[in-house]
Amino acid sequence: MSVTVFDPTPCALGEGPLFAHGRLFWFDILNSRLHARAPGDAEATTWTFDEMFSAAGILPDGELLLASETGLWRFSPETGARERIVAVEADNPVTRSNDGRADRQGGFWIGTMGKSGEKSAGSIWRYHRGELRRLVADVTTSNAICFAPDGRRGYYTDTGTRKIMTWALDSHGWPAEEASVLIDLADIGPPDGAVTDGEGALWVALWGEARAVRVLPDGTLDGEIALPARQPTCPAFGADLSTLYFTSARKGLDAEALTAHPVSGGVFETRVPVAGLPEPRVILAD
Repeated sequence: MSVTVFDPTPCALGEGPLFAHGRLFWFDILNSRLHARAPGDAEATTWTFDEMFSAAGILPDGELLLASETGLWRFSPETGARERIVAVEADNPVTRSNDGRADRQGGFWIGTMGKSGEKSAGSIWRYHRGELRRLVADVTTSNAICFAPDGRRGYYTDTGTRKIMTWALDSHGWPAEEASVLIDLADIGPPDGAVTDGEGALWVALWGEARAVRVLPDGTLDGEIALPARQPTCPAFGADLSTLYFTSARKGLDAEALTAHPVSGGVFETRVPVAGLPEPRVILAD
């Protein structure tokens, strides 16, 4: 599959891509920035915040739900105004938000991690119709949060374990069983962000491996995409659901690595043979 540069902006830690309202939104976590660009635009629009933000969902009224190091926020891309909806680890200066995604029951999952990668400092939370609940504790690097097409199965990883976990979800989107291992990527690479396509397969970015892999719902590998960035972070489907975007990171790369992968930190796009799914809306309250 051919991969091209969608946006060359060199993010220190590009993350959280989300296609909404004709534009791709993505974050540069370490620089506290949110970027947005429509296909065909000359350049991206950028907002700079006073704390780190990392993930987003779409609200029914067209505004966005943003996750930051202190909570979940309502954000207007039109005015730049934001309002905190709920605090998430706001009293813990060690952690920040990382990977997150809306589920198909109207909830939003957000993982946290230590700002310096502190072991077991983070958690995975779910916000659903006004209720915030911790689902997983003692997480070092939360990633790969995504959901089956019918919403009855969820996925996540603690990247350093190299294991993608899965569990059944009830009709309201809460875990209905203990999590189990979907696939162990010990011989493949560290799993970062992931998204599911229309067949329920996961596209998983592999940190440090300059590629992404497709994992079937039964846990078997089914193809890969080579990417021009050493550290891809997270995929998202575009408006046509056949274009797959990938964010990437530049942090920690030495001169040799940047010479080999000069567009690291940019956003890339490719066409995939299996269409994705529209991102569900986050319902804040009944």
